[in-house]
Amino acid sequence: MGKGPFSFRRSSPRRRTKKPPSQSPLATPPPAISGSSFENGGGGAVTKAKKKTGGARLWMRVDRTGRSELVEWDKNMIIRHAAIPARDLRILGPVFSHSSNILARERAMVVNLEFIKAIVTAEEVLLLDPLRQEVLPFVEQLRQQLPYKNQPKLHGPADEQENDMQVSIGRQWLPAPESAEGLQAELPFEFRVLEIALEVVCTFLDSSVADLERGAYPVLDELARNVSTKNLEHVRSLKSNLTRLLARVQKVRDEIEHLLDDNEDMAQLYLTRKWLQNQQFEAHSGATVSNNLSNLRRLGSTRSGSLVTSNDDNDVEELEMLLEAYFMQLDGTRNKILSVREYIDDTEDYVNIQLDNHRNELIQLQLTLTIASFAIAVETLIAGAFGMNIPCELYETKNLFWPFVGSISAGCIFLFLIIWSYAKWKKLLGS
Repeated sequence: MGKGPFSFRRSSPRRRTKKPPSQSPLATPPPAISGSSFENGGGGAVTKAKKKTGGARLWMRVDRTGRSELVEWDKNMIIRHAAIPARDLRILGPVFSHSSNILARERAMVVNLEFIKAIVTAEEVLLLDPLRQEVLPFVEQLRQQLPYKNQPKLHGPADEQENDMQVSIGRQWLPAPESAEGLQAELPFEFRVLEIALEVVCTFLDSSVADLERGAYPVLDELARNVSTKNLEHVRSLKSNLTRLLARVQKVRDEIEHLLDDNEDMAQLYLTRKWLQNQQFEAHSGATVSNNLSNLRRLGSTRSGSLVTSNDDNDVEELEMLLEAYFMQLDGTRNKILSVREYIDDTEDYVNIQLDNHRNELIQLQLTLTIASFAIAVETLIAGAFGMNIPCELYETKNLFWPFVGSISAGCIFLFLIIWSYAKWKKLLGS
């Protein structure tokens, strides 16, 4: 089988000396899944889909080393594994397909950005519907950029814990691609995932705006040259697509702006920092159990207090810089859409001016014809008066018919010119 866009690995628990493996999210043994099977063939993945169990959906687990695994979990399994409330799963459902939300929970971050719907913890990512065409670039970026060569280390007795990932129960992870040379993990794991998600979403929106721009300007120029029903229908469809795209960009931009305005919400997104604090506290507390229970309480209270003070929970500079960068990019994308909409408005104004000009020409033509009709009506009145069977001496005069007809016709023309000149003088008729 040829290489696919990604290959799949299996989760492996973090083995610790003084802590049961079940406390780690990756150490939780997944349920037996009959809906999918994996084979390693040159980096490709073969998925044999069978009948899914009721309520189960396809998820992909990607840990901090870049190893991935496809699982079919139901809602209850996701809630237990990620420790999130059930209402958060509704945000990832089809009802909120085009909404944008970044929610911070105690042990996880719920990310719903356009087509990317994921649950991020300090050690792994749970990605919903990873085989969708739009999600594949995000999966590929995860596997290329995520690998962490160094796991987060705890200070103190916890340094003795093993950081090597082991093979999970009942599964085998497929090998991940080697990370780029010189790649360093500068951001926490959850922020790297968030950055990749924002990058993929911003790139997708940017390309959509670029495609819209390429198709918009020729249609608008054609409408300016020829106002027809077909061209008007094209512009109407263009405006509908533009409005929908602007709303999608605005939702992502507003969500980032909401986070930037609230430092507490940004601090809650530091999952790795909270995870390390909990691990340090548990490690220091566990080291004192063999000594004395009273010493444990005293040591736990003092060290937990020093831990909180040593790690500034209000330090959100990293996340703020990350969000500001993509906020500016989305703002630029929004400005592009607004510029296209302004061009559409300008074109519509130009078309309306053209139509008003044509309408004015028609009104002027109608006024000219009305003046001519009035002049002819005067001649018709005179002709009708002589058409009555009333005795008149003029009937007996010879060679008077044609001179009389010519004189009344000239009078009507003279009347027409007088009224038409008056209309021109009053600027009722154009030059």
